Amino acid sequence: MSQLTPHRTGIIGGSGLYHIDGVEVIDTLAIDTPYGAPSGELLLARIADQEVVFLPRHGPGHTIPPHKINYRANIHAMKLAGVKRIISISAVGSLRKHIHPGDFVLVDQFVDRTHGRENTFFDGPLVAHVSMADPVCNQLRSALTQACQSAGINTHDGGRYLVMQGPQFSSRAESELYRSWGMDVIGMTNLPEAKLAREAEICYATVAMCTDYDCWHGQEEDVSVQSIIEIMQSNVTRAQQMLQLFFSAPQQGKSDCACGEALEHGIFADLKKLDDAAIRPVHALIERLL
Repeated sequence: MSQLTPHRTGIIGGSGLYHIDGVEVIDTLAIDTPYGAPSGELLLARIADQEVVFLPRHGPGHTIPPHKINYRANIHAMKLAGVKRIISISAVGSLRKHIHPGDFVLVDQFVDRTHGRENTFFDGPLVAHVSMADPVCNQLRSALTQACQSAGINTHDGGRYLVMQGPQFSSRAESELYRSWGMDVIGMTNLPEAKLAREAEICYATVAMCTDYDCWHGQEEDVSVQSIIEIMQSNVTRAQQMLQLFFSAPQQGKSDCACGEALEHGIFADLKKLDDAAIRPVHALIERLL
């Protein structure tokens, strides 16, 4: 396995994102974690002289449904791989008439409607409470927004992402309810992913690629797997162009945000009094505080 180095960028999304012109594949990283195996091997690559770590969220061949993804293992593996920021590429449904299939939304808020998912690294005896008031790194989101716009993609700067449990799509009543709450897009995967990234002190931002109008839009065909796949194919091409521009931009490598200090005042324990068994699972997350 290649020697791990800091300051890498992680990309979580479909395997089609790997096929970007100019990508140099360096190695595959078979990383195990205290929470089990991630969705698949991490692919270490280089884009525009920057090291990038790709991870297929649903595993090779899209075999893992949203509610079965080992989110803790995925984020922990990214931490072990030296990733400092994560770009989440996600398919979503639109809950707004002005957000069309094929549009990209750089969301800035989430509402969690999932259940039964392991959503924290701090299950005790080490307890931590991190702020999720602003769940997305605004500096990373801003750079991604600029890259999307430069790629000629119809881009929405900001939006509220309702994370549903799945794997079923919404009922019409649910879709209308979420619209009445002011939600903009709906998907199944970005929580607890964003929460765990914050606990791991990794910058996190989502590029939500719209594939459909969910089922609320009376004049549009109801969401189906076939319609999603057709839109996704063109969305992936646009996402590849966006990522090329993102990694080529001279300013996007610099960040002075507070994401890397999320645990600074969030740990409710005296670390010196905890034994090795309590520290071991989260050692990579709190090492700088020891």
